[in-house]
Amino acid sequence: MLLVSAPVLGVPEKAALSKVIDSGWLTMGERVRAFEEAFAAMHGADDCVAVSSCTAALHLILYGLGIGPGDEVLVPSLTFVATVNAVLYVGAKPVFVDIESDDVPLMSIEDAEASCTSRTRAVILVHFAGYLANKQEWQTFASVRGLYIIEDAAHAPGLKEVGTFGAGAAFSFYGNKNMTTAEGGVVITRDPGLREKIRQARGHGMTTGTHQRLNSRTPQYDVTMLGFNYRMDEMRAAVGLVQLRNLQEWNEVRRILVALYRRLIAMRCPAVSMPFAEARTSAYHIMPILLPRYVNRQDVIDQLREQGIQTTIHYPPVHHMTLYRELFPGVHLPRTEDFADRELTIPLHPQITSPVAEAVVDALASALNGGARAGTAA
Repeated sequence: MLLVSAPVLGVPEKAALSKVIDSGWLTMGERVRAFEEAFAAMHGADDCVAVSSCTAALHLILYGLGIGPGDEVLVPSLTFVATVNAVLYVGAKPVFVDIESDDVPLMSIEDAEASCTSRTRAVILVHFAGYLANKQEWQTFASVRGLYIIEDAAHAPGLKEVGTFGAGAAFSFYGNKNMTTAEGGVVITRDPGLREKIRQARGHGMTTGTHQRLNSRTPQYDVTMLGFNYRMDEMRAAVGLVQLRNLQEWNEVRRILVALYRRLIAMRCPAVSMPFAEARTSAYHIMPILLPRYVNRQDVIDQLREQGIQTTIHYPPVHHMTLYRELFPGVHLPRTEDFADRELTIPLHPQITSPVAEAVVDALASALNGGARAGTAA
């Protein structure tokens, strides 16, 4: 099966893991710190905080900013549910905002304006598929209203612009991301005070960590805030250091593959549209396409699967999920809903070759021409 995404792992990662095991020190040590320094340097930041997941990173940013009960946070519905869950974790209310268009499936600034109230404290911008939101427009929007900007950068590692929009950015190293530590995440914030609050909160609010106490030869510590167990371990950091060395090269391979896909699909599947037609800074995390409305998407999925090609959907709208439908009934986001009904994600990762990409598009064209019509499913 050709997977939608696949991690690139090999001998260097195995060697890095072996060194951690041989060292006997498994969590929050020198490798975590080295990974933080290297990741920050790649993004032009002074420092960052490694954590257990992007979800943890989002939660810690919201928590560190003091957002809580009575506050509202603008969020897209076209995202993974963790983006919205993090708002509930701090007791705030997520307010769903529609996307701009089929071509730019990022949060609409016009809809965001209409959704603001006196209780709005922040906006979470999701760099969907790796494509960056418009920094200047959103900074003006937030500045006028006194709002925090939080970047969900799960799809956009390796871009220096990420982490410069506002209060902080959350990254993901889950197994399907541009680089992986299996599970893991990072917070980048340019505010040293917020960064240190997040650093302390990731480890139960303790004033020192185990490795620090070992080096200072004192077992004493205090707890000065409510904290969480959101630490990254040494094994994940060791894998991350290896992966990070390849990230820019892998992102470039993704860029080349996306350009190839765009050319092939335009030639062989003219009824299929592709978001982000205009040039925009991206880490090219996924390859989303929009099927024509007359096509039954499940038929296309099934026919591609018969050819050994996995596809998936990014994303089922969060406001349609049972929990959020019950919590916030009556939400209607027409552009998000139409996009989600037609979107299909085809394979994109650095192990794909040009012939494989051509085979994917050929299979897609065959599925579209082979009767995958709306209403034909049993």
